[in-house]
Amino acid sequence: MVVCGLACWRCRWLLPLLLGLAIIMGIIALAGRGWLESESAPYVQQASLWESCTRGEEDLNWNCESLMDYGWGRAAAATYLVGFVILVICFALAVIAFSIEILRFNFVRGIGGLLFVVAAFQIIGLVIYPVKFTEEIPLTGDNMFSWAYGFGWASTVVVIGCAFFFCCLPNWEDEVLGNIKPTGYYSSPERAPYLN
Repeated sequence: MVVCGLACWRCRWLLPLLLGLAIIMGIIALAGRGWLESESAPYVQQASLWESCTRGEEDLNWNCESLMDYGWGRAAAATYLVGFVILVICFALAVIAFSIEILRFNFVRGIGGLLFVVAAFQIIGLVIYPVKFTEEIPLTGDNMFSWAYGFGWASTVVVIGCAFFFCCLPNWEDEVLGNIKPTGYYSSPERAPYLN
């Protein structure tokens, strides 16, 4: 009886798949206009990582101002973007690492270390943004940090989880490479006549 555990060779594509998911969530966070939004109608404020937009209650047009005019805005965007670029590099390295038959487990552990760097950069950007935004930008009405900001945090949480798995994967080297036989339970009919 062969059992595919979490760390078996056939399941090796789960980690690159999760990194791909983190990239998709990062793209949504980078492109989304829902970092900050009005909590209820009238919707008079919305912001992305790149700009803040407001409008009057009766106005249909948004008046936008770039957050790149602020030092903290550039810092938040730069740190999140640097983390995202390193994440894409880690994804490419993971695909290469899991494509070859003989895994270089020190190489895999290095990807885990890089993923911790990604998480650090993304967390810095995700913390700078709300703290400085609420201090520097005048807010209108009740506002909330919304879906795109949440995708940024979701991407970071997935990256942290993958970083731990990449760092711990060499501990299961034999299981991943299939160097040990799976353990199964077999009882002969002579020893267990009551099973017949």
